[in-house]
Amino acid sequence: MFELIMMSSLGILIIIIGWLIWVKERINLIHDYHHTKVSEEDKKPYTTLMGKGTCLMGFGIFLSGIIDYVSVSEYGFYAFGIGFIGGIIIMLIAQFKYNGGLF
Repeated sequence: MFELIMMSSLGILIIIIGWLIWVKERINLIHDYHHTKVSEEDKKPYTTLMGKGTCLMGFGIFLSGIIDYVSVSEYGFYAFGIGFIGGIIIMLIAQFKYNGGLF
């Protein structure tokens, strides 16, 4: 039960942060050095990709907590891994495309 509460809460928190970055374009939630070279006209597509990546990571964490509570199996770990790695890939694509590199 503890894992369900912790993983679900953390997942929801990360989804909310991703939504703020994606929909509300709150670029200030991303560390400064990650968006220093992003031009003004690229801020919307950059925050869209970064927010979607963050939401995907949060969804993977949330789903992991639910799956681990319902069934004691490795499928929760798979959900976490797929969500986390997918989110990181989306965020790296945004970084290299709109910022010219990681920093």
